[in-house]
Amino acid sequence: MTGVWFGVRRTAFAAIAAGMAVALTACGSGSGGGSSDTATAPSDPSKVSGTITVLTNRTDQVQDGTLKGYAAAFNKIYPHVTVKFQGITDYEGDVKIRMNSSNYGDVLSIPNAVTLKQYPTFFAPLGTSAELSKKYDFTDHATVGGKVYGIANIGDANGFVYNKAVWKQAGITDWPTTPQQFLTDLQAIKAKTGATPYYTNYHDGWPLTNWGNALGSPSCDPQANDKLATTKQPWSQGQDLYTTDKLLYDIVHGKLAEADPNTTNWENSKTLLGSGKVGTMWLASWAVVQMQDAAKKAGHDPADIGFMPFPTQVDGHFCSVVRPDYQYAVNVHSKHKDAARAWLDWYINKSGDAQASLSPSSVKGAPLPADLKPFQDAEVKFVYLTNNKTAQVDEIDKASEIGLDAQDYPQHIVDVARGAAGGDMDSYFKDLDKKWSDALGTVG
Repeated sequence: MTGVWFGVRRTAFAAIAAGMAVALTACGSGSGGGSSDTATAPSDPSKVSGTITVLTNRTDQVQDGTLKGYAAAFNKIYPHVTVKFQGITDYEGDVKIRMNSSNYGDVLSIPNAVTLKQYPTFFAPLGTSAELSKKYDFTDHATVGGKVYGIANIGDANGFVYNKAVWKQAGITDWPTTPQQFLTDLQAIKAKTGATPYYTNYHDGWPLTNWGNALGSPSCDPQANDKLATTKQPWSQGQDLYTTDKLLYDIVHGKLAEADPNTTNWENSKTLLGSGKVGTMWLASWAVVQMQDAAKKAGHDPADIGFMPFPTQVDGHFCSVVRPDYQYAVNVHSKHKDAARAWLDWYINKSGDAQASLSPSSVKGAPLPADLKPFQDAEVKFVYLTNNKTAQVDEIDKASEIGLDAQDYPQHIVDVARGAAGGDMDSYFKDLDKKWSDALGTVG
């Protein structure tokens, strides 16, 4: 995956993920997890030494030398630290397995399968929430007992990455303000251009998980995630999950996506969108620069790649949820916690990686990247979800075997919409509501 994150999903698949979470808890505790040794930011770089291994999903940055360049710049400040990188293609799957031992690098992105309450078992605390929340956004997503166990490098504003030339060819110049208008625009693209209006990336799966990250955009509500802890029917009309998942269903049911979802390919999809063979994909701001690079390599204008918010408005404003990307943590078993923390801090604050990836930095006060200037100009509201009941929502989700952060449930929406699975949208949404309501009653 050349870019970002995501997890795994429902029924049998969710049961496997749940089992893995149990295994992680048992093995982590059994191998010395839960240490309270804080990975403290070193004050004297000349006294920090050791070799550290950084696990990363950014295999592209390993291959093209970007991370090697970062390490060279880091060594100008920390000359006695050697930084090694391990790029992992199946990051979620491979790292989960490695975490059943103590050998999971010194610095790593926290896998989605690790629940918040497990963080102290596997990761060293980085400081208090009171201290770190003043400097970084999203620290509440990795806080347990007042201590922070992970810091994000970037946030991701959610929206549609689209080819502006394709939309213009279809006669569309303004962002759609309703789901129905969005569907009408996709129909115009299908009728007036040779492009596939929308691309699901169904086969790779993980890009579909970003549909869950639209939660909070239709309502423009920072508490949208927390409210799931008390909502019995999240897929009933008027709820955010109904609005977002219905749009995905309607796109596929209306034959506005690729003909055979089983043949999609993530790497190829970037070229398809960059060259105008695909019109639109629901992703996040991190994807813009990758699509622009693909457009350039295909001999097209990178400026053709645009970014638009979810097609709903509240009080005349679009709303885009900004979530943390992978959060970086220090292995609780690391023998060089000071060196690991030095790299983590330098990477987030000094490397310039957030700016290079055209993504909002987690460092408070950092300027927004250029690809989000149209959002600023249009006065799109950025929504930062509260995280007060995330652990409870995780427990309900786990008990329901739905898997809000995994790929099986949006894939099933696509399957139902294209007739590859039984039922229809209403029956599937009722099934989801029943599973959530039953789990809420059990966990609550």
